[in-house]
Amino acid sequence: MMPIKHAIVAFCIGLLPLGAMAQEVPETQAQIALSFAPLVQKAAPAVVNIYAKRVIEGRESPFAGDPFFEQFAQSFGKPTQRVQNSLGSGVVLSADGLVMSNYHVVGGATDIRVVLADRREFVATVIMADEESDLALLRVEGAHALPYLPLRESDNVEVGELVLAIGNPFGVGQTVSSGIVSGLARSSVSLGRGYFIQTDAPVNPGNSGGALIDMAGRLIGINSAIITKSGGSNGVGFAIPSDLVAQVMAQAASGNDHFMRPWAGVSGQTVDAQMAEALGMDRPIGVVLDELHPESPFGKAGLVPGDVVTQLGGADVNSPQEIMFRLAVAGIGKTVKVTFVRGGQTREVEVALSTAPKSENRNEVPVTEGGLAGLSVAMIDPDLIATLGLPLSAQGVVITAVEGPLTRAGMVVGDIVLGINGVEVQSTEDVRAVAARGGRGWAMDLLRGGQLLRLRFRL
Repeated sequence: MMPIKHAIVAFCIGLLPLGAMAQEVPETQAQIALSFAPLVQKAAPAVVNIYAKRVIEGRESPFAGDPFFEQFAQSFGKPTQRVQNSLGSGVVLSADGLVMSNYHVVGGATDIRVVLADRREFVATVIMADEESDLALLRVEGAHALPYLPLRESDNVEVGELVLAIGNPFGVGQTVSSGIVSGLARSSVSLGRGYFIQTDAPVNPGNSGGALIDMAGRLIGINSAIITKSGGSNGVGFAIPSDLVAQVMAQAASGNDHFMRPWAGVSGQTVDAQMAEALGMDRPIGVVLDELHPESPFGKAGLVPGDVVTQLGGADVNSPQEIMFRLAVAGIGKTVKVTFVRGGQTREVEVALSTAPKSENRNEVPVTEGGLAGLSVAMIDPDLIATLGLPLSAQGVVITAVEGPLTRAGMVVGDIVLGINGVEVQSTEDVRAVAARGGRGWAMDLLRGGQLLRLRFRL
């Protein structure tokens, strides 16, 4: 059996031979017009169906179904549990049973079954899951000599290429649909924080986690999302690029149990025509930096607010999501060349990539006694800014955990604590001191998503 690390390296550098496949895969336009069947026969066995179960915690509310009162009673009622079933697809990426799928298919699942095209079933476990990228890497137990797909570098994919999408839409069974690459570098608010390849090959619910392949049978993306008003395909589907898939596999091979991203420590926005004119640029390209954290690796390399980043590692970037994608693909411990424009002049610097640093003064404090037992707080540092998605300028004390009866009070992880019962909070020790006084009535002043709010509750 080939070790995980060796199998992954072979895929990442694209050394797997395709000569045998090339004899049967349609190569000319005439052959393609005739049939995709030889290509499907080679690739389809490496695409699997995934059945996952997860336990969902909830509460029986007396206001369930009421359009107004239900929103105020989410923390009341008898605790309940229900089993949620999900159906999706996956792609076998090594002969010894590594399967890539979507986080939203298997994330949090307690029971995962993988069903091959030949109807064999296996139990699978998640060895790495990343909600932000919507990727999850599974290990199929007891599998060997499985058919699998080689990876192609997604940076080499071009708009207009013919592609096939393979998956299990609506649970009807393995299905193949054809189309083209409609667009690259897709990212928007409606798509979340991702970065996608767009295709018009029909992708429907159940296709999630399936394969988007090129005409040589190589994986170029993992099908992940669609834009639709009806719930079915409107010809606007999105796949996670294979370059990110390769990075997830490489980190799993190195022993990581969670996906690690380089920290940029910057915020910015896409340059539009108006900005380009104000910045003295001949056309709108790149991302203008609004803010840099004092410990940002970009700042340490010499970039300042107002600089326009146009390329990372030689690849164009035109949105903040593209910057995050390029950093994630590059990986921790690497150095990336950053091209930027300042004062009309194009410059280049090398930026060392690392995770967000943890401060020695973080001083995380769990409150174990008094009126706020179950609350954990810490001093904000770059690591918490990255982990909790806080603004780069965030300072002070942040909630890192809420447990026990406090879960009904309305506090959430990521809330910045400004005051408790009229006492200003500047440190984690302030929280511990106020909590030690006890009492049943509490008033907490919080900052959440840039909005001030006051929570009043009794324990």
